[in-house]
Amino acid sequence: MKHSGLKKFINLIILSTLCLGLIGCASTGKGTNSEKREAIRNSSTEILKTLEESHPGSKDDMKKCVGYATFTNANINLIFFAAGGGSGMAKDKSTGEITYMNIGEGGIGLGLGAKDYNITMFFMTKDALDKFISSGWALGANADATAQASEKGGALDGEVYTGDVKVYTTTNTGLALQATVKGTKFWVDKHLN
Repeated sequence: MKHSGLKKFINLIILSTLCLGLIGCASTGKGTNSEKREAIRNSSTEILKTLEESHPGSKDDMKKCVGYATFTNANINLIFFAAGGGSGMAKDKSTGEITYMNIGEGGIGLGLGAKDYNITMFFMTKDALDKFISSGWALGANADATAQASEKGGALDGEVYTGDVKVYTTTNTGLALQATVKGTKFWVDKHLN
């Protein structure tokens, strides 16, 4: 009997996490689709500028890559589950084509807090960029400590190189201490493309 109750509780947590993640990810907000696209492009410019200031080596990554993606993401962790979502874009440098995308996260682990952060990906091959746009899944563990408000505080930001993709994360604001295993899904925003 106890096992059945625990299984229902875990299923409820997983379902709640997925729902929160998906709800927070859609291209909602005020404005026309044209205004939303412009806001994402402006955000991308700011993300790249901030990244270059905090990680000067990223400028070389931008020169070498065939394409890149930038995302803004908000994440919340409530004791045993985490959820997040945001939006962004991927750009093929050779064609100039922009693909507007969403991001959703759901996971389980131990933690408490919320943070607003950016993700930047540099794709070193056309194949890696195309696969990201068409399938966009990533699964990973996440452990971080964040205490950031405006220019004050600190966060453990980082970079990861996986095959043909280099990924940077930079924290904007938040207060979080978490260790989670989460799934992240990036997908094409059918309303903005």
